[in-house]
Amino acid sequence: MKSVEELAQRAMDLRKKGLDIKEIATEMHLSTTTVKWLLTKGASTEELPRDVKIGWRSIGIFPYRISKIAEIMTDIIMEEMEKRDFDVDAIVGILINGIPLATFIAEEMNVEMIIYRPHPKREEGAFSSNYAHVQGKRVVLVDDVLSTGETMRKAIEDVKNAGGEPVLAVVLVNKTPWDEVNGVPLRGLIRARLL
Repeated sequence: MKSVEELAQRAMDLRKKGLDIKEIATEMHLSTTTVKWLLTKGASTEELPRDVKIGWRSIGIFPYRISKIAEIMTDIIMEEMEKRDFDVDAIVGILINGIPLATFIAEEMNVEMIIYRPHPKREEGAFSSNYAHVQGKRVVLVDDVLSTGETMRKAIEDVKNAGGEPVLAVVLVNKTPWDEVNGVPLRGLIRARLL
């Protein structure tokens, strides 16, 4: 694990490259609260927010390893489909880290793939027109890490607003105690929480 000073320097470097707080949080797998603290650390007397830094580079640098994690996620989706009695028409990959996982899951399940891009400043995100459309489809949303749930909540809302039906959300790591987001069942391969 990197030291707090190294994390603060990484956050500052990303800020200098033009990333906003939400983008930095996504890149570093930290909550936006933690990123704000890291960026103002020198001027802040506040105690470091409670957070868990997730790093999954050992998986992410090799497509073969990503595909194996996606197989596990697919197995969880199939389990939920049987348990909750629903079908799936498409997998929604949430930009950036949910996309490679969603690609392998959609291939494994032989369903369509939808790409969702959250907007860092506006309430609504966007679905890429180069991939399947969400309207009229039952979808599973896929991302790597759920920290505050903000991105997943927005994605679920945008799926509903676009005429789709979110039936499940699946993440690699769930940093919350939640089993659902906005009424949509949530499954994580790993649950990471401070006790």
